[in-house]
Amino acid sequence: MSILPEFGSAKVLVVGDVMLDRYWFGDVNRISPEAPVPVLKVERVEERPGGAANVARNIAALGAHATLLSVVGDDEAGACLEGLLKQHSNLNALLHRDSSISTIIKLRAIARHQQLLRIDFETPPSHEVLHAALADFRSQLPLADVVILSDYGKGGLAHIAEMIRLARAAGKPVLVDPKGDDYVRYRGATLLTPNRSEFREVAGSWKSEAELNAKAERLRTELQLDALLVTRSEDGMSLYRANEALHEPTQTREVFDVSGAGDTVIATLAVMLASGASLPDAMRIANRAAGIVVGKLGTAVVSREEIIQDMML
Repeated sequence: MSILPEFGSAKVLVVGDVMLDRYWFGDVNRISPEAPVPVLKVERVEERPGGAANVARNIAALGAHATLLSVVGDDEAGACLEGLLKQHSNLNALLHRDSSISTIIKLRAIARHQQLLRIDFETPPSHEVLHAALADFRSQLPLADVVILSDYGKGGLAHIAEMIRLARAAGKPVLVDPKGDDYVRYRGATLLTPNRSEFREVAGSWKSEAELNAKAERLRTELQLDALLVTRSEDGMSLYRANEALHEPTQTREVFDVSGAGDTVIATLAVMLASGASLPDAMRIANRAAGIVVGKLGTAVVSREEIIQDMML
């Protein structure tokens, strides 16, 4: 497609695991006398929404409307994440506070654009809070054009099978970013978007395109999916539908950081579909968006204007 559709009226409901991405930027000039590890002198700290929150942020950056349902702890990190999300006027964050958990934090120490260390803080949410989130899902569903279920395997999507059933019964496309080796809980979704390693974990390895196509079609059929999109890093992405495989090559460019690229892909797919685009066109634009975002450091977003500019190159 030569021209992007307008995104302003698109409404996407995002449900999943949210987290706070913290970055400690600095320089390393010596090794610690206490252990053979580098000493990072922190010069700057940045905080960004991560996980499903980054998906919602990507939707908002494209100019569409995002509603985010998730769970955070009743703590400083949860308040920080809520504050970051409020910076987007077209993003409505409905975050349940669970005093029994700590908000998920991914802390990254970075020197000269190189990640030295990542430290994770996380605990699964309580069943009571998850039931409240499901009630919110039921009330928000009629307002959405497309639903994204962003599974980071942190426990926030315990009711994902019921969410898929409700959304499909309401005629809403359901896009799922999967995690783990058990995809049965995603049965009946419209589209799954595993990356290459995630797909290999579920379907096994392959030695040819024909074998990959066969494995993808088998998984798509078993899970009763409308489509399966496998993102393949430097090999682009492949879309599998009934008796059809479409491949989109990657855009050649410098790669700084692939973290969060999957969030950008599924966010762009959803916004395109909510704006009336076909799935093949949505894949092509999502591929461009991913190519842009991997040229940025850390979890980042892409604007509609950046995609248009990239299309003109």
